[in-house]
Amino acid sequence: MIGPSIALIERAAGFGPRVAVVSPRGEFTYAQLLEASARVAAGLLQGRADLAQERVAFLAPRGFTWTALLWGIWRAGGVAVPLSELHPAAELAYALADSQAGLAAAHPEYADRLRPLAQAAGSRFFTSDELLAAPPGPLPALDPGRRAMILYTSGTTGAPKGVVHTHANLEAQVEMLVQAWQWSPEDYILHVLPLHHVHGIVNVLLCALFAGARCEFLPRFEAELVWQKFAERPLTLFMAVPTIYAKLIAAWEAAPAPEQARLSAACAKLRLMVSGSAALPVSVLEKWQAISGHRLLERYGMTEIGMALSNPVQGERRPGFVGAALPGVELRLLDEAGREAPSGEPGEILVRGPAVFGEYWQRPAETRDAFRDGWFLTGDVAVVEDGAWRILGRKSADIIKTGGYKVSALEIEEVLRTHPAVAECAVVGLEDPEWGERVAAALILRPSQNLTLEELRAWGKERLAPYKVPSLALFVEELPRNAMGKVTKPAVKRLFQTQQI
Repeated sequence: MIGPSIALIERAAGFGPRVAVVSPRGEFTYAQLLEASARVAAGLLQGRADLAQERVAFLAPRGFTWTALLWGIWRAGGVAVPLSELHPAAELAYALADSQAGLAAAHPEYADRLRPLAQAAGSRFFTSDELLAAPPGPLPALDPGRRAMILYTSGTTGAPKGVVHTHANLEAQVEMLVQAWQWSPEDYILHVLPLHHVHGIVNVLLCALFAGARCEFLPRFEAELVWQKFAERPLTLFMAVPTIYAKLIAAWEAAPAPEQARLSAACAKLRLMVSGSAALPVSVLEKWQAISGHRLLERYGMTEIGMALSNPVQGERRPGFVGAALPGVELRLLDEAGREAPSGEPGEILVRGPAVFGEYWQRPAETRDAFRDGWFLTGDVAVVEDGAWRILGRKSADIIKTGGYKVSALEIEEVLRTHPAVAECAVVGLEDPEWGERVAAALILRPSQNLTLEELRAWGKERLAPYKVPSLALFVEELPRNAMGKVTKPAVKRLFQTQQI
């Protein structure tokens, strides 16, 4: 019944009685997941032999049903298009239309949201209850080169693009991480990340299921609840974005001293804690280490490539660095002239390997432009120092050209966060006829703190080269972020434009 090429699912048969998924609805074994996904597949097929890579968009709460839908789509021969409950109707409709989804499925909780959008897009609609009630039937055998999933980019530079991953791509991504991060069937991970993103789908869920481990879903991130789970559950792994760690730190700091000691002790039993999807401020890394005893493992990846770089599980993890290439990943660093960047000099990261995606859905020109001689152009700038990679930022958003200098916005942000009045910040470059770009900082101040631009500049000049010191500042209550908690720099620029700074 299981196509022999889907290793991610095929392995589950060997873990049958082990618990695969824990959610507010209870605990579910690998055997139950296999049965449920077989029913979903049969319900989608409706007597057909193979969905033949038909796109299937789906929307469900985090947990067992979501996982059964994903596996069921794959086992039926479909291409999964995960939708986010965080997205408004317009974004859901865009994904349905752009992916040309012939089928759509939703948990009853979201059926009223998705059904009219699916009907408008011409997609046949199912509820997850209908699919899970279908009797299992014969399933197609699948080639690993088939498309498996379309994930949409954040769309910060235009309409979101559908990143297509094959089964072989996903298997390569998972196998390298299971090896590098030493996953085993004894692992138990707490899942708090969105499920329309590589971080939440591949790094957490698929790695756990490939290893025969246990994955517990929270309905949503709540700092106090996460701390409670740390204390109650025999967890071994936790992965999150820097914003989540910052909120966990704030919750810990708000707790009384005896509770702080109990929570810190609860972290000791975990073997590994990982941070990614955005630059990890050194201040957050150091504070978390003081609280938990864990030096967060930083890594680098993106929707198109999965993960490419990682600090080691065993060995030195340097603050601000993302380690070295993962198994099976080839990397190059090219300067603006397209030549290999000299040691210690910045360049754009190029990636090649079996984990790299093959196409943007229905966008051949953009796919062609994204590659050079088989190497994917990430658009991210890095420097290699003593064999370790340090990400400087995006070519467009985090590299500022001011007065003939190339400046890393991330570097300036790290320094600004050490100011006693600054809680968080985002630095962008704003077009300027004289300087090319001016360094501008949007800042969130700590409670009861005040700061002026003049004071910030005077303080900054003691810590940064003059051309790196912000010449513009905007004090805000919050920074614009995407679903993964990553600050969206184009939106920060719009804040300045709105204020007519």
